[in-house]
Amino acid sequence: MSGIVLSASVRQNLLSLQSTAALLATTQNDLATGNKVNSALDNPTNFFTAQGLNNRASDIGNLLDSIGNGVQVLQAANTGITSLQSLVDTAKSIANQVLQTTVGYSAKSTSTSATVVGPASNLVDGVNIKSGDTLTIAATGGGTATNITFTGSETLDQLNATLAANNVSASLNGLGKLVFTTTNDAASSTLGAVGGTAAAFTAVVAGAAPTADAASQAIRSSLVSQYNGIITQISNTAADASFNGINLLNADTLKLTFDETGKSTLSITGVTFNATGLGLNSLVSGQDFLDNNSANKTLTALSAASTSLRTEASSLGSNLSIVQIRQDFNKNLINVLQTGSSNLTLADTNQEAANSQALSTRQSIAVSALALSNQAQQSVLQLLR
Repeated sequence: MSGIVLSASVRQNLLSLQSTAALLATTQNDLATGNKVNSALDNPTNFFTAQGLNNRASDIGNLLDSIGNGVQVLQAANTGITSLQSLVDTAKSIANQVLQTTVGYSAKSTSTSATVVGPASNLVDGVNIKSGDTLTIAATGGGTATNITFTGSETLDQLNATLAANNVSASLNGLGKLVFTTTNDAASSTLGAVGGTAAAFTAVVAGAAPTADAASQAIRSSLVSQYNGIITQISNTAADASFNGINLLNADTLKLTFDETGKSTLSITGVTFNATGLGLNSLVSGQDFLDNNSANKTLTALSAASTSLRTEASSLGSNLSIVQIRQDFNKNLINVLQTGSSNLTLADTNQEAANSQALSTRQSIAVSALALSNQAQQSVLQLLR
C-alpha cells in the first residue's frame, strides 16, 4: 500500500467521502435513538445537565408513591370520621328516646311541711312563714342546694322558679301543706334534706325513696343495651380506619416528604378516637338512663364527641388538600424537568431526516467525483505508455 500514490484530487475526494460517511452515520444514529446527544462526547454540557434533570425527576417520581399512600391514609381517616359521626348521631337518638319514654318511677321522692303554709295564690300569708324565715333543701340529683330567705310576699310560682335549679318542685296539697317533690330530671334521686327557721320546715315529714316503674325501667334497660352496642362499634370503627398500617384515628403519625432533598416535609399527628378517646363510656343497666338527668348527661358527652369529630374532620380536610396540591405540583414538576432534559438531548426528526437525505446525496456526489478523479488519473497514465 505504501507504493500507491494518490493524486491531490483523489485524496481530497476520499477525505470528503470519509467526512460525509461519518456525518451520515451520526445522523442515522440520531434518527435511530431519537437523541441528538447520546453521550458526553456529543455535547458534555447538555449531556450532564440533562442527566441531572432526569435524576431529579426520577427522585421526585419515587416520592409520588409515598405521597399517594399519604392521600389514602388521610382518606381512610376521613371515612372513619364520617362513620363515627353517624354512630354518634345514632347514640344521640337512643339517648333522646329516654327523654321521650315514660318516667321511670311510679312515685317520686317527696317531703311535706309539718303545718299549713298558706293559700296557693300567696304562699306566704304571714301566719306560718314570716319575713326573714329561711328554707333549705340539700342538693338533689346533682342540683344546686336551696337556701331561701323569705320576704313575706313570695308566690308558689316564684318558689318553684328558685327550686328548679335543685331539681325540686313545690305544690300545695289539699290540706294546704307544702309538698316538695323531685322533678322528672332527677326522678331516680331521693329528695335532699329539708330544713329552715319557719315552723313549717322544722318538722318536715320526709317521704319514701322513689318507686321504680318496672315496665318503664325495662324499656330504659333495653336502651342501655342498644347504646352500649353503638359504643362498641365506635371503638371498632376507629380501629379499622387504617391504610397501609397507619391509622390517624388511633394516635399514629403520618410523615410525608415532598422533595428530593428531604427539606420539604409534612407531619400529621393522629388522634385517639375510640369511645374512650371521644369521652364516651359504656352505660350500666339499672344505674344509667334512669331519669332525664342521666340521659342529658349522656347527650352532653355525645355533643362534645360530635364537636371533636367535626374539628378533626376539618383538620384532615385541610391536610388532605395540602397533600393533594403537593402531589399535583410534583407531577407537573416532573414533567417540567423531563421536558427540559428532552430539549437538551432529543433530536429534531424532521431536521435529522433532511440532513440524512442531504448527506446521502453528498455521498453519491463524492463517490462520482472520486470516480472521475480516478478516471482522469488513469487517462494521464495511458498517455505515458
